[in-house]
Amino acid sequence: MGSLLDTFTTELRRGTLTLAVLSQLRTPQYGYSLVQQLENAGVAIEQSTLYPLLRRLEKQELVTSSWDTTESRPRKFYVLSDYGIEVYKQLKDEWKKMTLELKSLLQGDDNVESD
Repeated sequence: MGSLLDTFTTELRRGTLTLAVLSQLRTPQYGYSLVQQLENAGVAIEQSTLYPLLRRLEKQELVTSSWDTTESRPRKFYVLSDYGIEVYKQLKDEWKKMTLELKSLLQGDDNVESD
């Protein structure tokens, strides 16, 4: 059951990580600062997961990026595009709706004994 549960957990996390990342890109963030913000909120994400996700979001035109070379170490900053803001708002509304629906379905499951 362990590997099956791991598979399901990974599937659940994949969608929620996208929403979590989008929620933090309303203001420009660079990779490390984004990892820190997410971890401070209790959302663990590896850099090996974050950077491919950011590249995919940029390719989908949800996020734009720019380099800041004013510091000694250049940093690539990411921020939601106008399109990304609209998609984020719709995803957030859908998440709220799904959360309410699932909460309704799952009520009372805490009292069910597992086998």
